[in-house]
Amino acid sequence: MTTAKSGLSAKTLEQTLGDDVSCGLGDVAALPSGMVRTERECLSGKVEVDEAYVGGVEHGGRRGRDTCKCIVVIAVEVEHPKGFGRVRMRHVSDVSGASLLPFVCDAVTPGTVVLTDGWSGYNGLKKHGFERQKIVVSSTGDPAHVSLPGVHRVASLLKRWVLGTHQGAITANHLQSYLEEFTFRFNRRTSRNRGLVFRRLLEQAVVTGPVTESDVTGGYDW
Repeated sequence: MTTAKSGLSAKTLEQTLGDDVSCGLGDVAALPSGMVRTERECLSGKVEVDEAYVGGVEHGGRRGRDTCKCIVVIAVEVEHPKGFGRVRMRHVSDVSGASLLPFVCDAVTPGTVVLTDGWSGYNGLKKHGFERQKIVVSSTGDPAHVSLPGVHRVASLLKRWVLGTHQGAITANHLQSYLEEFTFRFNRRTSRNRGLVFRRLLEQAVVTGPVTESDVTGGYDW
């Protein structure tokens, strides 16, 4: 779960441990709570921010911000001269400033240059101490994945993981737990010591309060 790109489903854990699926579900649902350090450092430097839409396959449905899929806002550090650093993600109910701005304030260091598209939900960034660099995709002539490549790379990897490991079977109540699990692995993708990554999760689990089955049944209260 800590080192494999595909992560670990509850069914796989059940087969590995010889346990029943209810215990597997409880273990997989509880572990992400130990993957988040309360004192983790905010993103800094230049940071791309945009939304992605996660959910089942739609035929003939609306696309983009009009879709009925789950909305995930993503922030990714942009490294110089190329490459991407750490990532943060949050499941939000809508794309209004009331949902997007608190995420940026929680995930990004004030004073950071924040790269966004022209969506009005990000208009209040300057008031919160951020320097916004607006990239209006329609005026550049470039597709969105070229204008904001970091966010779209992460979104693509996230969707591929959801489809591959969980066959797309995720619910809104548990989505944030999946995002934290993905973030934990992505931010440690360059680690050369697989055992150290495992150790870090154990250390976090020790200092995290008990998580019971009832805490995760309807979705963990992040």
